[in-house]
Amino acid sequence: MRVLRIAASALVAGMALAADAAPATAVQIEVLHLLGYVESSHCTFYRNGKWHDARSARRHLQRKYDYLAKRDLVRRAEDFLELAATQSSVSGEAYRVRCADKQPMPSSAWLAEELTRYRSRR
Repeated sequence: MRVLRIAASALVAGMALAADAAPATAVQIEVLHLLGYVESSHCTFYRNGKWHDARSARRHLQRKYDYLAKRDLVRRAEDFLELAATQSSVSGEAYRVRCADKQPMPSSAWLAEELTRYRSRR
């Protein structure tokens, strides 16, 4: 019986650690919304000296998010914004977004505005 309790405790502890390895569902939903927002925006995104289309920007941010999520570095959607969507991890240069005839703006601010709108609708 004692061995069974120890095994059960180890199983529960292992499940808890596995659950911590990925961002919480609510965070995943918010980040996926932001990634979809990028892709459907028809805006262009400045990264490392070049402008990229929305689909390319989404793929790039998705790769960065996947990397961070694997390492348990995304606990809040704001972590995604700060660690993935603010600047290039290669050059350190800030990402920018340009939509229609508007002036380019920091992508982190653009996405933070959308996150606020998204949360207010929920």
